[in-house]
Amino acid sequence: MKIKIPNIQSIRESIHSTERGIAQAIHNVETELRATVATVKERDPAARSTAEVLLLYSGVHAIMAHRLSHSLYQKGRYFEARAISQAARFVTGIEIHPAAVIGKGFFIDHGMGVVIGETAEIGDNCTIYQGVTLGGTGKDVGKRHPTLGDNVMVGAGAKVLGPVKIGSNSKIAANAVVLHPVPENSTAVGIPAKVVRRDGVRVRNDLDQVHIPDPVAQELSRLATEINTLYTRMNTLTETQQQDGEA
Repeated sequence: MKIKIPNIQSIRESIHSTERGIAQAIHNVETELRATVATVKERDPAARSTAEVLLLYSGVHAIMAHRLSHSLYQKGRYFEARAISQAARFVTGIEIHPAAVIGKGFFIDHGMGVVIGETAEIGDNCTIYQGVTLGGTGKDVGKRHPTLGDNVMVGAGAKVLGPVKIGSNSKIAANAVVLHPVPENSTAVGIPAKVVRRDGVRVRNDLDQVHIPDPVAQELSRLATEINTLYTRMNTLTETQQQDGEA
């Protein structure tokens, strides 16, 4: 029985191919890290240095772990992919399914309690805050999680449920519950969420969660005005009755 020994040239080509693959992987990781750090420093005024962002930002750790787990998932290595995502969840408090598709420039601020489901799709340059859920409703099959366009902001505690699409350049207010599609260039608030601004004047700071119209506050203000009006009428009637009694 003859043993076939590979020639030196094929061994060298195999080694060079492996080296090129490793070098490309390292380059991709470095590129992704640089882009992620730049994104955080651009959108978070509390970020003071690159070292701080790399070492102390749980959102960055979760995103980088997802890039790795998603790559493994695409190669059919489902167990390893899920193991990485669960380890990242344990460390960061952020749960991202390995199958979720996330674009470039993604930023998770604070991040604790964030959940991103299996069939969720997130476009480029999106920002989400702590407590956000991109989840399912339990009644859908197949594509059952939300799709976010580009430049979407989802405020703290907001829930976007089901296979709904959030149009590009839109904003979901804090604690909103979105069950229906949101058009592009819109602002949605409330439970259930309703669009309260569309194609309006562009806000200078796209991450402003304070100056978003609040329908609850507006309704309370209307009720307070009515109460004051009734109170004034009641005082007038009381004074009139007192004057009639004295007469």
